[in-house]
Amino acid sequence: MGFKESINLARINPMSNRLIKSFGYAIEGIATLFKETPNARIHLSTAFFVVILGIYFEISSLEWIGLVLCIGFVICAEGFNTAIETTIDLVSPEIHPLAKKTKDMAAGAVLISAVSALIIGIIIFLPKIFSLLSAL
Repeated sequence: MGFKESINLARINPMSNRLIKSFGYAIEGIATLFKETPNARIHLSTAFFVVILGIYFEISSLEWIGLVLCIGFVICAEGFNTAIETTIDLVSPEIHPLAKKTKDMAAGAVLISAVSALIIGIIIFLPKIFSLLSAL
């Protein structure tokens, strides 16, 4: 098989098309999350601020790993929470105690992730902020 035939096969490969479509759906989901969920925008704004702080304080590679994991953890938790709440609204439009319990637990998971990220942020940045203030 020549080079030209392999290019033509790549164009019609259904696996490639499915993979590209699945990335498209994922990107659409991420865009919807940030467009329709105020809390996701708050998390994204906070993440942007933390990244600016990380650049300013020239944090270490290990600290960057911690921050990136925290940012991903919180945004994923918010995405799961939003997906759960949307699904509950679809299947149980009326108020139901189990629907409330499910939504509350999902929101609690986001809170746990955000508080964990806050604690890690304090561990990383507080000594650097104190050091900066003591130098003034």
